[in-house]
Amino acid sequence: MRTFRTGLLIGLAIAVAVGAAAITYERYDTKTLKRTIQRGEVLCGVNTGLPGFSAPDDKGNWTGFDVDFCRAVAAAIFDDPKKTKFIPLDANERFKELQNRKVDILSRNSTWSMSRETTYDLYFPAVAYYDGAGFMIPTSRNIDSALALDGSKVCVQEGTTTQLNVADFFRANNIKYQELKFGKLEEALKAYESGQCDTFTSDVSQLYGLRLRLSKPGDHIILPDVISKEPLAPVVRQRDDDWMMIVKWALYAMINAEELGVTSKNIDEALKSKKPDVMRLVGTEGAYGEALGLTKDWAARIIRHVGNYGEVYERNVGSESKLKIPRGLNQLWSAGGIQYAPPIR
Repeated sequence: MRTFRTGLLIGLAIAVAVGAAAITYERYDTKTLKRTIQRGEVLCGVNTGLPGFSAPDDKGNWTGFDVDFCRAVAAAIFDDPKKTKFIPLDANERFKELQNRKVDILSRNSTWSMSRETTYDLYFPAVAYYDGAGFMIPTSRNIDSALALDGSKVCVQEGTTTQLNVADFFRANNIKYQELKFGKLEEALKAYESGQCDTFTSDVSQLYGLRLRLSKPGDHIILPDVISKEPLAPVVRQRDDDWMMIVKWALYAMINAEELGVTSKNIDEALKSKKPDVMRLVGTEGAYGEALGLTKDWAARIIRHVGNYGEVYERNVGSESKLKIPRGLNQLWSAGGIQYAPPIR
């Protein structure tokens, strides 16, 4: 009798657990791809205005590294990069608005961390940009190292990984500082430019963009020190694997394309290639696009309309841009960096 009762209790417990899991899955199964196709556009959450990454012009046209990635997803789905709607989100609201389905994807210089995935039920499918926290100071301070920032007044945006990284850096190096925290990035930058603080901290990529917005960019330098790991990645909701796979492989297709030498300028020649790796990329061999719920030429669409990873990097933040940020870690693994994509095969 005891064995029967024990078995019955275990069976009931399993049934309850399975039922709860089913309820949870049903609640979070968002089927984003289906809704995106029905809507006819990708809803993309971006920064409110960061040169090089996501910024609108006076006519409301968005450009930038993160903007181009959203256009790549739209190109893969619709063969039209213009089928995107950009929704500017502040750092403090970005993850909540993604959870609330205000956007389909967050492409907004967001750091991938364990707590963000577990706390917000989100996925960071792949790293689009390897970054790290750093410091910007007035050139007049005559400082060339972050270790010389003792006694500094540091402007930082509240609720960001940067705030935690800066605290760790100063504590680990036994350096005293005064933190001036602000809810919005605009407020922090304004306080820095007005002299309320003598140091501004953020991801290094963001510092390059924000420096251009100062009245006298040449009067400010970005210190060489990088004090943290900031893997910036697009973000999607958990339990929506079909959508996550499209977002992840859109980025991987762009990285693979650069490695294979396939660009927006030679995509027509690539479609005629007999090289196996190129054929699998552009869809003339295999059914990799269909496996994602897309067409055979899904990656060719991305490359034709948006470009490979290197093209997107250089025109937005690299050598062809005003920022001129060196590729560094974002160079391909075969060229001294750590950008690396699994093969399409």
